[in-house]
Amino acid sequence: LQSGAKVKVRMRLRGREIYNLDVARAQFDHFLEELEDVAVVEQRPRFEGRTMLMILAPDNTKKK
Repeated sequence: LQSGAKVKVRMRLRGREIYNLDVARAQFDHFLEELEDVAVVEQRPRFEGRTMLMILAPDNTKKK
């Protein structure tokens, strides 16, 4: 993100984890909270098969 590249965050759910999507979404929200000063969400978390995916882009408006 600091070099200007986009980041794809992927979480693979295994076994019974697939039934607890709210826990996976909470993990994505926590991850986003940690990076909110340097990143913006380009693609909100979405579910694809057994994978949850989110794309982050560098936040150019907050650069010094």
